[in-house]
Amino acid sequence: MNSRNPSVAKARTEFADLPTTARVSIIVAAAVEVTSKIAAWVDLYRRPADKVRGPKWAWAAAQLINGFGPAAYWSFGRK
Repeated sequence: MNSRNPSVAKARTEFADLPTTARVSIIVAAAVEVTSKIAAWVDLYRRPADKVRGPKWAWAAAQLINGFGPAAYWSFGRK
């Protein structure tokens, strides 16, 4: 923030400044994301390689892509 120009708006919103509904939504979304990644990794670890489309290491790495990785694995990765 430019301290010499008071008309410059604060460009960054702090988490604590968000409304309660927004904070709860962010926390729930993060929890769902982490849970889906862990569930996909556990399923991938337990599932035999012949029951997975493509290399298991690639699906494990794909879980690092937020939102897309777990959804893609559950939709397309399993035979």
